[in-house]
Amino acid sequence: METGGKDTNIVLTKPFSLESESDNSDPSYRAPNIVSRILSLLKNVRPGTDLTHFQLPPLFNFPKSQLQCYGESVYCTGSDLLSKCNNEQSPVERFKSVVAWSISTTRPTSFAVAPYNPILGETHHVSRGNLNVLLEQVSHNPPVSALHATDEKENIEMTWCQQPAPKFWGTSIEAIVHGKRQLKLLNHGETYEMNCPHLLIRILPVPRVNWVGNVNIRCLETGLTADLLYTSSHSFLGIGGNHRLVKGKILDSSSSKVLYEVEGYWDSTVTLKDTNNGETRVLYDAKEVISGLQAPIVKAAQSVWPTESALVWSQLSQAILNNDWEKAREVKQLVEERQRKIMTERETNGKAWVPKHFAVSYTKEGGWDCSPIHKWVPAAPIIA
Repeated sequence: METGGKDTNIVLTKPFSLESESDNSDPSYRAPNIVSRILSLLKNVRPGTDLTHFQLPPLFNFPKSQLQCYGESVYCTGSDLLSKCNNEQSPVERFKSVVAWSISTTRPTSFAVAPYNPILGETHHVSRGNLNVLLEQVSHNPPVSALHATDEKENIEMTWCQQPAPKFWGTSIEAIVHGKRQLKLLNHGETYEMNCPHLLIRILPVPRVNWVGNVNIRCLETGLTADLLYTSSHSFLGIGGNHRLVKGKILDSSSSKVLYEVEGYWDSTVTLKDTNNGETRVLYDAKEVISGLQAPIVKAAQSVWPTESALVWSQLSQAILNNDWEKAREVKQLVEERQRKIMTERETNGKAWVPKHFAVSYTKEGGWDCSPIHKWVPAAPIIA
């Protein structure tokens, strides 16, 4: 979707959903031939290369920023799982709902294309109902993205601090996402902390993208925890099997007693088995939550911040959607050169950059911490 006046074009595309099994859920976008992209990637990158600061040519980009991808996993949903978390009556039922919500933030993506690396100070601000979501790129080297989302009606607050660290391994690329996610159900005085799986892009023998690794979810007040493993079912040399398996358990950490066993596929259904009576029920149904998702729309273009992702990258996104690769290269180079010039001027003048919406700190032990400056996120001019 493109909107705005003569000087302002805001380009928003559909989020990844269950229909995103090709290159993107937006019918106006078609990524170039996979084989040519793989050959180009193998030609320019060597095994062991840290890709954190690797600048991909537009041919490898899909038309949105990494900030938008993080945000979409929160505000683009077909079912209000956050309200369900808040409205459950018991701590155990709330915890199970939080586990389902955490799984819902795992979204399909595409092989051999990646979002834009956000520029320093870039923001993404979207509202869905009473949930207002704000992201800011708070560090460029290393790249760190912060998220703050609040729902004043439900009294819910969410903060994320994410630092992706992609590395090339010859036949695959693994993007480990450092940092933590925190969800607060303020009406219940409960804080949930969790991490997220890693993204594994396999180039050979069969090209595919998988979410892999361990996810731990814990409620600080109740002592309930969940250990989930994102993995693949049986396959031979990467061929066959299902690569979207999630399994694990929910337990009471005070007694180490396993309360429930979790198993299923994050792109279909995940079930929960009660270890006391053996009863099984559906915990999460992807079709209800991440199917048929639509692009956000602009409600008030004049109120969109100049730092908004959909505005910063609008010309590049439009060029990619038009398959105008020469224009895309020119526009991407302009954005990156402008960023370098601003950083050079700041260094020359001895001025340190300070995030506008987050207080940011780093320790060797705890990593990056991003604390929102304001208690509540305001309503956004873009709505989902």
